Amino acid sequence: MARSGALVVLALAVFLVAAAPRVTEALTCGQVVSFLQSCIPYARGQGQLTAACCSGVKSLNGAAKTTPDRQTACSCIKSTVAGLKGIQTGTVAGIPGKCGVSVPYPISSSVDCSKVK
Repeated sequence: MARSGALVVLALAVFLVAAAPRVTEALTCGQVVSFLQSCIPYARGQGQLTAACCSGVKSLNGAAKTTPDRQTACSCIKSTVAGLKGIQTGTVAGIPGKCGVSVPYPISSSVDCSKVK
């Protein structure tokens, strides 16, 4: 259960970047983790959604401008979050909307990162 929740968080980041404009430099896994790190307590049900989390979600959305960036973000999130315990998938799926970010794809742990556009 926790693993699928972690994948949902990863999928969320990928989908958030789908609407982002182009970037000159490639997005790195370190940047993705940095953008979303403040969302982890909320995703575990350990507090309220913070401005820092929403800022990170918005920043990631803005930073992932290209298909390769979004695919990198997806893969990075999956590998990073896979080890996290206690992630609540329903909570994660609602983060973009609560942060005012429109995500044109469903947030799901079953996302195939290679198909993210």
